[in-house]
Amino acid sequence: MPAQIRKLIVQVDETHREMGRPVQPPTRRALAMAVIRNPFAGRYVEDLGELIAIGEELGALLGAKCVQALGIEPAQAQSYGKAAIVGEAGEIEHAAALLHPKLGAPLRKAVEKGAALVPSAKKQGGVGTAVDVPLGHKDAAFVRSHFDAMEARVSDAPRADEIVVAVVVTDSGRPLARIGGLQAHEVVGQDGLR
Repeated sequence: MPAQIRKLIVQVDETHREMGRPVQPPTRRALAMAVIRNPFAGRYVEDLGELIAIGEELGALLGAKCVQALGIEPAQAQSYGKAAIVGEAGEIEHAAALLHPKLGAPLRKAVEKGAALVPSAKKQGGVGTAVDVPLGHKDAAFVRSHFDAMEARVSDAPRADEIVVAVVVTDSGRPLARIGGLQAHEVVGQDGLR
């Protein structure tokens, strides 16, 4: 069964100046969120296959929305992350079902490649709960300049029987990153680490 989406939210965060210095080009992060009905709210269900399938659907949808919002080609995406907030009638395992088994493959397709693991976070909370979506370089986990996070929050979600699913895609690392390590232009992108 496809996701029952109540709301989609897309936003772009651009940083042009940091510590009084210009950021050239500006760093950009796109956040796409879907507020969906939790088909298992209020009851224990052993087989979470329906949520796993919804995760696959949302990986494609939200990944494409982020790339579109940034106005880039998929190959220009540099980092990504995912998160979910489960309403009080659900459980953390519902977020895990959405995020882990199948959301990653269509997200990787949306950003072209994605050799590295997709960083993730999950939590339970009420309306207005925020979650930090962790970020890492899409092809090489050792790129320190891309260790970051973006806050995701929907003012009227998740309701008790809902889940907020969030994906973030960037076209850059942190503004003024300068702590060394593997640089984005040095990425080989075969083992997900370097």
